[in-house]
Amino acid sequence: MPEELIIRNCSPTLAGLKTGSMFSCPYACEQSLREEIRTLNRRLAPKGLRILPLQRKNGRALIYVFRPHELERDLCNRTALYLLRRRGYPETGAASCLCCLVRRFQENREFPHEVGLFLGYPPEDVCAFIDQQAHGCKFVGCWKVYGNEGKAKKDLRPVQKMHPCLL
Repeated sequence: MPEELIIRNCSPTLAGLKTGSMFSCPYACEQSLREEIRTLNRRLAPKGLRILPLQRKNGRALIYVFRPHELERDLCNRTALYLLRRRGYPETGAASCLCCLVRRFQENREFPHEVGLFLGYPPEDVCAFIDQQAHGCKFVGCWKVYGNEGKAKKDLRPVQKMHPCLL
């Protein structure tokens, strides 16, 4: 897993602008992937970051890079708690929720759209995206906005400066 892949796909999270990021990457050997993730976690943990494989399938891994403290804070939001409870997640903290998210990805029945909560998207937007089946949003940036469009545009500006391709 080349470091430039992590930097290219996760720079808003690395810079502290976003709770988490995801990307897909190829891997040849399960053991090598585990060792790489272990090594990266040793290097990134002192910086407040963690890496977790959410899914491994057909030689590709879906990798989640996140800030555990921000995730804990985000998942304490009342709307986030409501959505997670509705989707069968435990009410025992971010670590338990992460285990449940990994299980949902591995079961592969349907895409767990609640993953937006783990990426730092506003809970009201994640709920509306799920409830309205991705229709009727007010604005599309890094995510579909159903709630506070002005705040979303303001929050998007620092990310756009880092990623001109998002414009």
